[in-house]
Amino acid sequence: MMILLLVMFSAVVILIWAKIKGKPIPTLVIVMLIFMGICFAGVIGFINKGEDYQAYQTLNWQPLEPQKIADYVAQGNIVLVDITADWCVPCQTNKANVLHREQVVNTLNQRHIILMQGNWTRADTVIEQYMGLQAVAGTPYNKVYGPAYPNGIELPKALIIDDLYHALSLANPNGA
Repeated sequence: MMILLLVMFSAVVILIWAKIKGKPIPTLVIVMLIFMGICFAGVIGFINKGEDYQAYQTLNWQPLEPQKIADYVAQGNIVLVDITADWCVPCQTNKANVLHREQVVNTLNQRHIILMQGNWTRADTVIEQYMGLQAVAGTPYNKVYGPAYPNGIELPKALIIDDLYHALSLANPNGA
């Protein structure tokens, strides 16, 4: 990509030099190449900002087992429950913006954090019963349980990283 960007800006320099030497090069062509080069540089900068976009594959999600949450919390663990579905657009947005981000993945991969996921793409009685107990009808649904909050902290439907970090710190203020 960088080579293509270099070729594009080299072409601009050559065209400007040719125009100065008297060749009939339209100014609009030069301006458009400069504009395209700047846009392309912006895309390259965004893509290469240094984040590992595959980091989420290291997360160890267990299937949702609500009966185990209290035991995990009693042992001093934090439990993050994620109820999602493949057809749920806000769920996919939460994954892209929060749960799949490298910095969040690094936090969630700590030994004392247990990840439980219920995928509601297809009907599932365990998820339905859990959601009924939570008095919630749909996805996305995220809740953090911990020693300081054994009944859990419900997260907003539209997750942001700070909300997740705040709930994790509240759930276990000692950072076990």
